Amino acid sequence: MCSYPTVINEPSGHRPGGIAQTPSFKPGPRRIRLGLFSRSFLLIASLMLVSLGAWLQIVFNIEEGPGAKQLAQRLATTVTITRSALIYAPAKVRPALLLDLATKESLRVQPRATDDVLEPLPRSTYWHNVADEIRSLLGSQTLVMWAVNQVPGIWISFHIDDDQYWLVFDRDQLRLASGRDWLGWVTASLLLALLGAAISVRFISQPLSQLANVARQLAHGQTPTPLPEKGPDEIRDMNMAFNRMVRDLQQTEADRELMLAGISHDLRTPLSRIRLEVEMTSMSDEARQAIDEDLAQITHSIGQLMEYARPIGLIPEHGIDISRVLHELTGRERTHTEAMGGSLRADVAPGLRAHISANDLKRIVSNLIENARRYGRSTKDGQAHIHVHADYEGKLVVITIQDEGSGILATDIQRLLRPFARGESARTGGSGAGLGLAIVERLLSQVGGRLVLSSRAPSGLLARIELPRSVTGQLA
Repeated sequence: MCSYPTVINEPSGHRPGGIAQTPSFKPGPRRIRLGLFSRSFLLIASLMLVSLGAWLQIVFNIEEGPGAKQLAQRLATTVTITRSALIYAPAKVRPALLLDLATKESLRVQPRATDDVLEPLPRSTYWHNVADEIRSLLGSQTLVMWAVNQVPGIWISFHIDDDQYWLVFDRDQLRLASGRDWLGWVTASLLLALLGAAISVRFISQPLSQLANVARQLAHGQTPTPLPEKGPDEIRDMNMAFNRMVRDLQQTEADRELMLAGISHDLRTPLSRIRLEVEMTSMSDEARQAIDEDLAQITHSIGQLMEYARPIGLIPEHGIDISRVLHELTGRERTHTEAMGGSLRADVAPGLRAHISANDLKRIVSNLIENARRYGRSTKDGQAHIHVHADYEGKLVVITIQDEGSGILATDIQRLLRPFARGESARTGGSGAGLGLAIVERLLSQVGGRLVLSSRAPSGLLARIELPRSVTGQLA
């Protein structure tokens, strides 16, 4: 008896036709799954953003303290020098002095009036410190304004005797950073931080992504592309070890195929000779039939060994027409089953598609039909009655093969998972090497499918094949 990957005992309230019901459940909320690149990028980007925020805070603290004091001292010194120059300059020279200040130093001296429209400094700690420092240097009555009469600048009041004046500083000359400038710097720093995080994570995730793709090719039975043996020491050592492992696996697989092929070749010739000698030897019909049955069992076991050793076909890029393959296969199997006294009924929905090669699909279904034909004979008439059904179920293509045999014990499942294992007397009345269902499991695992077995009431077994559905594809 061949191994089965999963066995499910059907509850008492099964559906008509003997197909086990799947318990309904309410799916929970879908969780967002992030890959290694996304997680590492978010982590490094978060750390960089925190560092950027700390850096900005340090810059702002410097601006609010020493920077504000330095600007205030510069402005106060300029006001003091300008006031002194105007006081000691002769009256006829003052117009020329004011012109030089306006054209060369971007300083304008304007009379101060009581009806001037004043705009105070921005409400920030920085400008509050600047104004306090200027008043401490020039006097508490000094006014510091952001604009006067809607004319922008840094306006500082001073007096000469009883006359009041404004000294106006051009903001551009003071190189004051506006909010727009700060926004530009922060945006540029943020973009550079994110770009640096993406580049850093890319160096880590790209080798792992290559490794995952090659491992996926190996799992699908394809010849993987060798990984580049260069880069950092850790990545190079990992790629070299993986390439060496792939070569060892390929050599082991080649040796296994060669060994099984040699065994098959060396055994078939003496078996044919023994069969010929039996036919030519005078013996009773019962003895001849017993020997023929033993030879048939050996031949079948050799066939299973060769089937297990046969390499897996390439997975087609486009989905194949499952329905057409099943119609061809069940037609041939129906003839064989009826010739043995049994029956095979097929209900295959049209237009079924999945990513699997036609040959591998035929090997899977024919192995299960052969298993049902050998071990699933009805307890009523001793013949095999098989029902094949195929249809879509959500995102899956589901193919079921039912028989009316004695079923399989759930306690045998762990042992039957191993190749070459056979069941107990319940379903072992025929010959076999215990590889048929191991072949099915091996072929399905390469395409993301699975095999589920359900015990039927009152007797029989249902084998359920699940394949990922393909929406579009080409005919096989």
